[in-house]
Amino acid sequence: MSALPYTRAAQLPELLKQRILILDGAMGTMIQRYKLGEADYRGERFKDHGKDLKGNNELLQFTRPDVITEIHEGYLAAGADLIETNTFGATTIAQEDYGLAPLAREMNVVAARLARAACDKFSTPDKPRFVAGAFGPTPRTASISPDVNDPAARNVSFDELRAAYYEQGEGLLEGGADLFLVETIFDTLNAKAAIFAIDELFENTGERLPVIISGTVTDASGRILSGQTVSAFWHSVRHAHPVAVGLNCALGATLMRPYIEELCKAAPDTFISCYPNAGLPNPMSDTGFDETPAITGGLVEEFARAGFLNIAGGCCGTTPDHIAEIARRVSAYRPRARQERWISELSEEADGDLQTA
Repeated sequence: MSALPYTRAAQLPELLKQRILILDGAMGTMIQRYKLGEADYRGERFKDHGKDLKGNNELLQFTRPDVITEIHEGYLAAGADLIETNTFGATTIAQEDYGLAPLAREMNVVAARLARAACDKFSTPDKPRFVAGAFGPTPRTASISPDVNDPAARNVSFDELRAAYYEQGEGLLEGGADLFLVETIFDTLNAKAAIFAIDELFENTGERLPVIISGTVTDASGRILSGQTVSAFWHSVRHAHPVAVGLNCALGATLMRPYIEELCKAAPDTFISCYPNAGLPNPMSDTGFDETPAITGGLVEEFARAGFLNIAGGCCGTTPDHIAEIARRVSAYRPRARQERWISELSEEADGDLQTA
């Protein structure tokens, strides 16, 4: 991605230098609290659809937009600066499971508009709010075989992923997203397809938005599912020049700490984001996860005290109460400072890319 000026959210890099920005928390956790049934997901529009739809949370922007808006506004009231669109599974690839692939683009447009309206309602000159268009990992992987007996087997191609992500980006752009968030990456090749599609979209539209890239460490080995260490993951995606890179989901903050520290060392030129789960899963808990807002807030505060953070938020199991506590605790700390000499080198690298293009 080029070093041309951002056409949206141009003030974001400066804000990231001034304070730790707050990302919202879990969408799925909050939707579960509404105890929605099949009829809520179907609404009038999909009442005769041939497949079960309960659990297809991206459908709720059509059938229960009031729920999605209320969740967005809850996080904004808690202090979030960045609100993710409800589009984690809004690709043709993910929606194929429900027989709704043709609706993927519209899902993204409507989701971005809902988030846009919520952000506009809460934005002030002193505290602008931003819509982060969310690109999820899809339920298929480009570098891992779905068949244990055939390591070469694949159930999706790079080009299929690129096309799905391009369509998703188009919808998010049309709906009013300020930035893009490629998140919960467990297969770097999927992420590279998203990055390729986003770059292509910017080139074709003349728009350029900040991009955040967030990987997921899946176990105590410190690797993402497709086998890369955190440092190797970063070097695989750094050509995209994201405004921030980080980790989310998976292990919770306690187990995530060494990997955030590793990423800080590997990416000195880039802002760092972190939005962990509320600990490990616990089906007996109200949120499905162990940690209370005070526990998660204290753990994320330790990251801020250590100088690791530019963006802090929550993933699975977190609620507006968690986000409010994180926002309160990290507000006392300065954001992580990037090493400007690395930024200069990246700018020269980008200029060279443009000259040779």
